[in-house]
Amino acid sequence: MPESMLKGSEGPLQEGFDAALVDLDGVAYRGPLAIPTAPAALQGARDAGMSIVFVTNNASREPHEVADHLTSLGIPTDSDEVLTAAQAVARLMAADLEPGATVLAVGGKGLRSALIEYGFRLVSSADDNPDAVVQGFVPEISWRDLAEASYAVQAGARFFASNLDLTLPNERGIAPGNGSLVGTVVAATGVTPTAAGKPEPTMFHLAAASVASERPLAIGDRLDTDLKGARAAGMPGLLVFTGVTSPADAVLAPRDQRPSYLGETLECLAEAHPFPRREGTTWSVGGASASVDGRQLLVSGTGIDALRAACAAAWSAADGGVLVDGGSIPDFGVGFRHEQVRGSP
Repeated sequence: MPESMLKGSEGPLQEGFDAALVDLDGVAYRGPLAIPTAPAALQGARDAGMSIVFVTNNASREPHEVADHLTSLGIPTDSDEVLTAAQAVARLMAADLEPGATVLAVGGKGLRSALIEYGFRLVSSADDNPDAVVQGFVPEISWRDLAEASYAVQAGARFFASNLDLTLPNERGIAPGNGSLVGTVVAATGVTPTAAGKPEPTMFHLAAASVASERPLAIGDRLDTDLKGARAAGMPGLLVFTGVTSPADAVLAPRDQRPSYLGETLECLAEAHPFPRREGTTWSVGGASASVDGRQLLVSGTGIDALRAACAAAWSAADGGVLVDGGSIPDFGVGFRHEQVRGSP
């Protein structure tokens, strides 16, 4: 009998793991607004002994700015508890380029500060013949910025990106992310950048090492970055449904993006997670159950346990060569609600 990729826990997750590597957008907040359950849940995890490191693909802000924002939303945070993709890409570039190399940075001050900290010399134009171009998200990026990056890459500059997230959740919905903007330069040059952010495992390893964690838990709302990165780093991952990923996405998750745990919000850190059980072709979690008949997903129950059972059944079927028909996935009553945010811009 194959073991389920979805795990359970005898006690609360915050007692079984010594550190939480927490994504920001869609997990702690959405745009400038806190997800209401996040402050108390994270404080409860701290009180239970977990170290918290916020690991973000956003490279536009400096760590102290992220920490100040979190603190203003009721999540007290020090700057050394924040790891940004800007810091990660600067470290990656330092391993690849000569000391003091010239860099054309297309991004915000968070990216620029990290590059300066690692000894790079910043230039402002492709005409300066930079050794490298690095692109990080900032809302003010213009066509001229992307054009300069394209000219430099065409001239032979090495191309790096802080991350390749195609979308960015905020308080109004889903907006284009850094990967979408990077795609403009890729389309113009035919060159794909080397990226440092999630889902690359580097950020997870750096974050865990920063708090000397031996049992880290990666937490995110995106399969293709947070959870794929957790798998790549060899760490258990928790998927929450306060951001981008929908329950149907989780049911259909590719093997390399599957979470080890599912929770509706960060409040699930304080809960034990029931173990998936298999009897024949039926998977049960708590009082819910699910099976796959042909390509049809059959689910008994609603809520997070029903979703957990559905994932266990669908993943098992997929590993056996049978992909669930997405049209048969029911509404589990699980997911982000726009009114469930608070705070101020």
